[in-house]
Amino acid sequence: MGFSGPTGAQKMNELTQLYKDFFHQEPARVQLLGGAASNRHYYRLSHGHADGSATVIGVIGENAKENHAFLALGRHLHKLGLPVPKILASSADEMRYLQEDLGNVSLYDLVEQARRSDSEELRAQVTVLLHQVMRDLPKIQFLTLDGFDFERDGFREPRFCETTIRWDLNYFKYCFLKPSGYPMDELKLEAEFDRLCAVLLDCTSKNEPWGFLYRDFQSRNVMIRDGKPWYIDFQGGYEGPFYYDVASFLWQTRANYSAELRNELLHEYYRGMLHFCKTMLPRVFRHRLRVFVFFRLLQTLGTYGYRGLFEHKAMFQTPIYRALRSLVNLTKKDSEPAFVDCTLSHIVDDESPSIDRFELEDDCPYLCELLQKVSQMERFQPMPASGPLVVRVTSFSYKKGIPEDLSGNGGGFVFDCRAPLNPGRYAFYRQFTGLDDVVIDFLEGRRDEKGEEIPPEQRTEGNTSMQTFVENVYRLVDPAVDTYFKRGFTSLVVNCGCTGGQHRSVYCAQHVAEHIHQQFPGVRVLLTHREMQKTQLF
Repeated sequence: MGFSGPTGAQKMNELTQLYKDFFHQEPARVQLLGGAASNRHYYRLSHGHADGSATVIGVIGENAKENHAFLALGRHLHKLGLPVPKILASSADEMRYLQEDLGNVSLYDLVEQARRSDSEELRAQVTVLLHQVMRDLPKIQFLTLDGFDFERDGFREPRFCETTIRWDLNYFKYCFLKPSGYPMDELKLEAEFDRLCAVLLDCTSKNEPWGFLYRDFQSRNVMIRDGKPWYIDFQGGYEGPFYYDVASFLWQTRANYSAELRNELLHEYYRGMLHFCKTMLPRVFRHRLRVFVFFRLLQTLGTYGYRGLFEHKAMFQTPIYRALRSLVNLTKKDSEPAFVDCTLSHIVDDESPSIDRFELEDDCPYLCELLQKVSQMERFQPMPASGPLVVRVTSFSYKKGIPEDLSGNGGGFVFDCRAPLNPGRYAFYRQFTGLDDVVIDFLEGRRDEKGEEIPPEQRTEGNTSMQTFVENVYRLVDPAVDTYFKRGFTSLVVNCGCTGGQHRSVYCAQHVAEHIHQQFPGVRVLLTHREMQKTQLF
């Protein structure tokens, strides 16, 4: 049931006992539910009715503080009449609990179905639900704070602060920017992080309240039951500025709402928010929101970097390009309808919060430029959904990891070029790469270890074994390219690695790319020497 050993069996028995104590009967069926991104384990427990309607969700958590925050917030939100799952029962130590079953359909599921469907009815249904979410959000944000103690019952920090901001900025820096491989000036970057942190903290007028910052407010955490939205996974929230959740939901990269729909939903949210912030001007709201969208997308890239570049999960690799493009577009004034003419330069004064005097392009120029350059890196370009076969050939250093397959298909080839003799062992060749003639001559047996030419009569074919190695690579790759091309596939990956990613792998990748280009004229070949940051399209 998701655990192993006596401890796991004991926890399952304790959950079953909690069910028996509450319903005065054994569960007729227990089903483990997958997909939880946390260390909580979810089960659907059934009374055994034929229609399957009499079910509840049983939860076994590993983090006592997280469990307490969910239970405390869940009871508080339910008491306020907000649409969250009702807590039915919990163990004395709060490590196991039962909650109302909201079903299996999330808003994200419906958004995806509507995108792929020709059904106007389904699209209209999704639009209605999105509008309802935007009407619900201000209520969740501004009603929750009344009577709830985040100092006592919260999971993490009790409120939005420099620590929480730095977590997200460092997440972006260390989990996405550094693994991207693009060189950066860390002093410039940190100076602009300081500036961004300051304006995010000074983001509200004196008479403007903070609200409940849900933090992970996105369509995956909105369940649809009886045609209405219900909200889950709120335990990580704390007190903070309301802009953050609007940015999280409307600019959720994987949901990929159109700019026009976002603008429409933003109007809906603004109308509801005015009940709680009666003096907020639309222009001021949108200006501040733009900064929070930028900040939230940086955090999103940190998540994609960790899950995609470190854990190599394709579902987190493919949205990287879209998130990067959203960030780059955001750095351009009037980039989309939501931010047309939202500059506040003519209406701010000394009493205005510093965010009202902040402009991304002027105050974070280095970060904006860096994002532009990273977004142009070959490794983050989207794979074609149709059209000719693209073979991506990459040289790399094993010290920096095998390149990820951003197509989401998996498979392809990884060739270990470390068996042939390494030119990098010899001082003469260390300044060169596998693209230089002297290294090519060495690998093909025309120069010795000191860089001296070997007379033709003394040359031994294959004395470095590189030519034999590359010929064998051709024999493996050619049939795959031929088959992929004939079957209409769009992507094949060929990676060639060595110790430093400078000599043998570069030689191999270059020759493989040129060979495929010559043998298969209808195939596009994209060659990348990753450690040299060079790209060539055939």
